Amino acid sequence: MSDMQCTLKSAVSISGYGLHTGKNVTLTFKPAPINHGFKFKRIDLPDQPIINADADLVVDVSRGTTLEQNGARVSTVEHSLAALVGMGLDNVLIEMDGMEVPIIDGSSQPFIEAIESVGVEEQNAVREYFVLNSTVQYFDPIKKVEMTAVPAEDYQISVMVDYNSPVLGTQHATLHNISEFRGEFAASRTFCFLHELELLLDNNLIKGGDLSNAIVVVDKLVSDEELARLAKLFNRDKVSVMKEGILNNVDLRYQNEPARHKLLDVVGDLALIGTPIKGKVFASRPGHASNVEFAKRIKAYIKATKNRNVVPEYDPNAKPVFDIRQIEKALPHKYPFLLVDKIIEMTETQVVGIKNVTFNEHFFQGHFPGNPVMPGVLQIEAMAQTGGILALGTVPDPHNYDTYFVKIDKCRFKNRVVPGDTLILKLELLSPIRRGICEMKGTAYVGNKIVTEAELIAKIVRKEDAV
Repeated sequence: MSDMQCTLKSAVSISGYGLHTGKNVTLTFKPAPINHGFKFKRIDLPDQPIINADADLVVDVSRGTTLEQNGARVSTVEHSLAALVGMGLDNVLIEMDGMEVPIIDGSSQPFIEAIESVGVEEQNAVREYFVLNSTVQYFDPIKKVEMTAVPAEDYQISVMVDYNSPVLGTQHATLHNISEFRGEFAASRTFCFLHELELLLDNNLIKGGDLSNAIVVVDKLVSDEELARLAKLFNRDKVSVMKEGILNNVDLRYQNEPARHKLLDVVGDLALIGTPIKGKVFASRPGHASNVEFAKRIKAYIKATKNRNVVPEYDPNAKPVFDIRQIEKALPHKYPFLLVDKIIEMTETQVVGIKNVTFNEHFFQGHFPGNPVMPGVLQIEAMAQTGGILALGTVPDPHNYDTYFVKIDKCRFKNRVVPGDTLILKLELLSPIRRGICEMKGTAYVGNKIVTEAELIAKIVRKEDAV
């Protein structure tokens, strides 16, 4: 999966009937610019209103996930959104000439195939993941639904379903990486129990159902009269119950297809967070209602975390915590390799440094001299030196110690740094310093833009031991 944002190479359309409305709808996936995200557009309505794929806009989860914005609705969005996420897309405009996304075969596979027919292309922007660093939980004691997200290196999902049904029993499905979605989960279809199907039919719903887009689980004895009624309603010569307790409308694609489809729904509904995440989701008995509430909870957690990680304020007229002379005494670095001009903030867990980037920097003589750009490795070095001030501040006699960086991880260069820029270097402890090991998150800003970020691990070493 690319680390860059992605969109479609060209537009592609797919048509079909809405499961509940029974109306024919044409859906068109269109390329969209960077940072656009997923948006729906009702081209059949006056002014063609836009509906963002946003958990806060969900207005109904009774028979799928329905969004409403600007006086317009789109419903049953989860299968199409799951396909977009599963194909590694970030920016897509989804035009529809009706309210309900077509059900097709009840899975994400038709949408996957449509996307594959035109292809995916990278865009000139880094994909912004939100990395979970603590646990987020949701629990519904009435429905006995539990959803938990914990830190992980990739986007992973594990689903368990248990409906106290002798037919389904307990089923599990696990996605270890989103790259598995296309081949292992996209083709899994929606399912319902026969008693749910009968209730929907009695209420004149599922007008677009034709027994080819859902697995029907038979969890009771069914009379011949009832089977004949179902056959007539769905224009079949005959329907019967297979020995596994599945109506003979379809053959299972996977032994645990219901669990896989529930995982598919989780992928689609969690797309409403609006930000790709890195973390592992555990979902027990999930449904659209719980998925959306969980998406809202993660979205709120992301917002709160980002608010805590605001850009440090820099007042060039304020007296620094350390000026350049004090920094030179604290660090073993000297010109031309001393890359921190002042320290403007320092606490027990965070330090903020400043590097004024001028045209006279020695490295500009040979690094893109016609179009000077500060080398990324030197931005990391400036971070490391700033973090070194924080690390050495934790020992009683810092003049007897040096810091040596032993690992750089998750390094991203997001924007250029050029002469005239002022680098704001923020280093935060990720965990308490133990046995001289200092683990920090580094973020470099120019103005309010992040230009570089990385996780750095340093070791505080007594000078006599380093010899």
